[in-house]
Amino acid sequence: MINRQSPTRDLLIIFGRYPIPGKTKTRLIPTLAPAGAADLQRWLTEKTLETAKAFACSRGIEVDVCFEGGSEQKMRRWLGSGVSFSPQVKGDLGVRMSSAFFDAFRGGARRVVLLGTDIPELKADNLRQAFDSLTENDLVIGPSTDGGYWLIGLNRPAPLFEGINWGTGAVLGQTLSLADEQGLRVKQLDSLMDIDTEEDLKQLQPEWTSKRPYISIVIPALNEGANIETAIRSAINEDVEIIVVDGGSTDDTVDRAMRAGAGVEMVSHGRALQQNTGALCASGRVLLFLHADTRLPHGYINHVFETLMDIETVAGAFRFKTNLDNPLMKVIELMTNIRSQYFKMPYGDQGLFIRKSVFESVGGFPENPSAEDLFLVHRLSKKGRIRIAPVQVVTSARRWQTLGLFRTTLINQVILAGLCLGISPSTLSSLYRVR
Repeated sequence: MINRQSPTRDLLIIFGRYPIPGKTKTRLIPTLAPAGAADLQRWLTEKTLETAKAFACSRGIEVDVCFEGGSEQKMRRWLGSGVSFSPQVKGDLGVRMSSAFFDAFRGGARRVVLLGTDIPELKADNLRQAFDSLTENDLVIGPSTDGGYWLIGLNRPAPLFEGINWGTGAVLGQTLSLADEQGLRVKQLDSLMDIDTEEDLKQLQPEWTSKRPYISIVIPALNEGANIETAIRSAINEDVEIIVVDGGSTDDTVDRAMRAGAGVEMVSHGRALQQNTGALCASGRVLLFLHADTRLPHGYINHVFETLMDIETVAGAFRFKTNLDNPLMKVIELMTNIRSQYFKMPYGDQGLFIRKSVFESVGGFPENPSAEDLFLVHRLSKKGRIRIAPVQVVTSARRWQTLGLFRTTLINQVILAGLCLGISPSTLSSLYRVR
């Protein structure tokens, strides 16, 4: 909440929203797809806040993120500490901005500057000029090239937000007319461009217009003709690309994968090598490693996006479930979910997902003969939090049925214990091959 104790403080309000695929940057969804558009909003907000915090720290200015959507808990989980968070009130843009200024002045602020989050060209000097201008002027405004403004600041309350045709090219002119009617001294800053349309994006951030998917799904496969199409169908979405990496199948896996719409790469057999190869070919910002006998849940993209919004989270996975309706299997599923939730050690058949930059920073999957997924998770856990999404993938129980539920579970736990004790992967590989 805004501090109401200091009568002479300056306040910088960042007006933004919590990114949600399908509900954020909707005019850019045809260009970027829902999650891609939301990811752009995330990036722009983080970039704006980084500039704002650096400037505010140098001047002793408070920063308040006035947000729409989400919750204060989610905003703090995403953007961290060092700023306060306030929800926007209901109403059109004018009502929401008017309320933000009213609360700030009622709380004792001396100069208040309100800033949007869609201005990638923003520099600390723009903010310095804004606050300095309010020493001798009542109103400072930063015009945007589309007829609106990217910043507005006041040194006293003023009714400037009623009767404005928001979202049109008349916003700046109408605001300046109201200021003139009230006899306000006005300072206009340099004009900057904000990102609202595809043309804006092409001009300011062309690298975001390359049709890059938000998620690249990598499926390692070997003789998975019976399962591969089901896995691919569960994953198909406009925000993703699907890469099947075949390890030398002798059945129709490759043909079925291509027929289902996936891209196919061919390498030597070895799940770590296959997954690393897929990651190398991937163009998405997030990698999701999916076993060929596992189905993703409906709406999985939103869960991946939300999980990775946590600033401390480096990777995630889904809850575990099999297609076997058996009381002992239900116990195994429960114990697996408890282990992954509380000990942060999910298995690869839970659909591991991770930002590509983080995956590359830890060197990818170690090319061990066994348990490459657990070794990767162990590496990742040293860099940050592993979170489990609240929905479940469904994995075939064929391995448990072939070897036996109890025996398979015992082998899994022995491998896990061996890893924790530092036993070499080569020693554990024989157990893994039995599994």
